[in-house]
Amino acid sequence: MTRWTIEAVCTGTARPFHGAELSAFAKRPQEGPVQIHAEGLAPDEQADRTVHGGPEQALHLYPLDHHAFWRGVIGDHPALAEPGGFGSNLAVTGLTEEMVHIGDRFRCGSALIEVSRPRSPCWKIEHRFGHKGMVAQVIKTGRCGWYFRVIETGDVAAGDSLERVALGAADWSIARVFRALTGGKATREDLAELAQLPALTPYLRAKAAAKLG
Repeated sequence: MTRWTIEAVCTGTARPFHGAELSAFAKRPQEGPVQIHAEGLAPDEQADRTVHGGPEQALHLYPLDHHAFWRGVIGDHPALAEPGGFGSNLAVTGLTEEMVHIGDRFRCGSALIEVSRPRSPCWKIEHRFGHKGMVAQVIKTGRCGWYFRVIETGDVAAGDSLERVALGAADWSIARVFRALTGGKATREDLAELAQLPALTPYLRAKAAAKLG
């Protein structure tokens, strides 16, 4: 399968999240076409630009398939009924971390986007859902989601296709990269390959090189 339907296009604004902390973690579906520019959707916000957003993390996809798993773990939380409940910009069913590779290119509406890295889980997931242990579950199960960079700008709307038009590093699925760099399962050979993987974000290439020593 090379084509999936985008069920929702979601954006967020920075709002009070945890005391004085701001976050745009909660994303809401938008009606009609949304512009995809070099740093993501317009409009969309990231409260802490040191760890979120930017050209290498322009768009986030968290598989809708995982929402059923989380219902089994935390119960029927209202945010699990929201397509952007995990901060996802693109709501898609049937596409998961094992099926997507670093450097895969997708036609997203009229834009062209490229898979750049897995998403690293942070405390905001647990605060959003009010449950401890979710970060550990993400690391254990690999249900992390991933980021895209934008190769060609364009527009996207709910109902458009997300079509894979080029395969990237076939040996390096998002699931495998996540296990290697976040799950701590990398061999030295894995780290050497990741340090030289062109389509992987510079930050993670440097992280792999640093682990080599």
